[in-house]
Amino acid sequence: MATKNKKTPKKINILGLSDAEKMRVIEQIKQKLQKSVNEAKLWRTLLQYEELKINGQVVFSSNNPLEGLSISLGH
Repeated sequence: MATKNKKTPKKINILGLSDAEKMRVIEQIKQKLQKSVNEAKLWRTLLQYEELKINGQVVFSSNNPLEGLSISLGH
């Protein structure tokens, strides 16, 4: 039997938090949503091309999985 390795999200009672804690939680949620949006945009862009090369190295091909690409979003 296969088991899932997904973590169950922790439920937060936002009404019981202080204003500072609410702001921290909201900022974390905002960052996670932005990361998801950026990832979706990247995949949509990659799917438009059969092959993507960086410095002559194939990092994405429609026939092979994505490899050799790391993106860091810093502000």
